[in-house]
Amino acid sequence: MVLHKTLRLVAAFEALKGLLALAAASGLLLLLHQDLHAIAVRLVEHAHLNPAAHYPGIFIQAIDHLQNVRFTLLALGALAYASMRFVEAYGLYRNASWAELLAALSGGIYLPFEVMECLHRPDVLSYGLLLTNLLVVAIMVQALRERRRQASTGLR
Repeated sequence: MVLHKTLRLVAAFEALKGLLALAAASGLLLLLHQDLHAIAVRLVEHAHLNPAAHYPGIFIQAIDHLQNVRFTLLALGALAYASMRFVEAYGLYRNASWAELLAALSGGIYLPFEVMECLHRPDVLSYGLLLTNLLVVAIMVQALRERRRQASTGLR
């Protein structure tokens, strides 16, 4: 029973990640066909920085080199990521074994990168992300073990 509630909590967390990715994709798509140079200059000026200064100038030049094709590809990638998170959240909410496996695998893929991030840039955020992801993977492995145990004893 506790594991079932925990799986629903992880499902809500995955849905939240999907919503954040969807918001990022929407933001990228809103920037298509906009004058990015003017937006970058306004952001720099809003931060009370001189657009002609070295670092703000680097930011503005980087924005000038972005192309609509890159924005579209980034938005499509974010949409694909959001879709996967929503499918995973639905499966976990419905207590599907495939979703537990998907969540364990998709969470496990990020672990080596998060460990490297902690080694290169140790801060609260990188350790928090690593700990959260380890927790999700551990919960999914426990759910898969429980499912296997129940299947072998005929409890389900």
